[in-house]
Amino acid sequence: MIHSFQVLKKDAQTQARMGMLELPHGVVQTPCYMPVGTQASVKALSPEDVLACGSEILLANTYHLMLRPGAALIAKAGGLHSFMHWNKPILTDSGGFQVFSLADLRKITERGVEFQSHLDGKKWELTPETATEIQHQIGADIIMAFDECIPYPSPEEYVEQSVDRTTRWAERCLVLHRKSGREKEQSLYGIVQGSHFPHLREKSVKSLIPFDFPGYAIGGVSVGEPKESIYKVVEQTAPFLPVDKPRYLMGVGTPEDLWECVERGMDMFDCVMPTRIARNGTALTRKGRVILKNAQYVEDFRPLDDQCSCECCRNYTRAYLRHLFQAEELLVLRLVSLHNLRFMTEICEIMRTAIEQDSFVEAKKDFMKSYFGSAENAK
Repeated sequence: MIHSFQVLKKDAQTQARMGMLELPHGVVQTPCYMPVGTQASVKALSPEDVLACGSEILLANTYHLMLRPGAALIAKAGGLHSFMHWNKPILTDSGGFQVFSLADLRKITERGVEFQSHLDGKKWELTPETATEIQHQIGADIIMAFDECIPYPSPEEYVEQSVDRTTRWAERCLVLHRKSGREKEQSLYGIVQGSHFPHLREKSVKSLIPFDFPGYAIGGVSVGEPKESIYKVVEQTAPFLPVDKPRYLMGVGTPEDLWECVERGMDMFDCVMPTRIARNGTALTRKGRVILKNAQYVEDFRPLDDQCSCECCRNYTRAYLRHLFQAEELLVLRLVSLHNLRFMTEICEIMRTAIEQDSFVEAKKDFMKSYFGSAENAK
């Protein structure tokens, strides 16, 4: 299977939709949350753990993998699927966001970006061509065009220049990708930029559509702006995206973000938050966050979430997990990470069911009321 996407059902009251994305390594049901395996590993979890949580696709990072262990070694191992023992779909981002985060160590030109490694200070260059070639070696099912991710806020004049540059870079990625003959094995997605300027988001989408990418992402969000700004960008941009292609919102994925942005028409999400806060002792539950360091859980013998069927909730109590966290036992990192990942995939399952039943608005309200604790917090 090359790459196919089908919208199976649209919600009657919102822009939410459920779909099926077929990729060389399997089928992904959307809306979906993609766990982040930055360096070919979802932190504290094995691939078997990730699979048990219901995940059908995960994300890895071009920038980090090219620095260590190197794309050539991954290719020699048979590609990233073989290297990390994950036989389901993988998406790799192009490294644009990581280069953005190295503002003091990089130089942007029309050719690409020169930067210093955060590991050893070695000088590297990423261009649309090298970013695409590296992703070819890594072998992910979905690869991303190299884009310029800019900070928030940025001057309108610079944002427009960046949008135009991102479009030119996207075309260079596509030319190389088509010449490589890998279109049957890997799908290249285009990335929409434009910061918080609606007309530049529209311009970015319209400049990318003629390239007929098999999927489109909204990038340049979650870079320091308020949540309301993210939701507004999605609301203003999604209507211009092709209805028959998957829509990926990059780097966004708290529970409330998923509900708000699926409601506005997005299909795919990734975020490090669920596993990052797990390693700091915070669990996501239907009734809000549980911060295990709090003394109130010393004698709390309930599971993290009595509606969750994950390994952690089936077998362990809040009191035990708090003890592990206080004692700095490594087991707690795995257990809470596993639970949070299952919580995120379950939200997607709930949303898909709600879309199928035309009850998305009610399901969102019920979730928000429970998660934030009172009716007035429900959006």
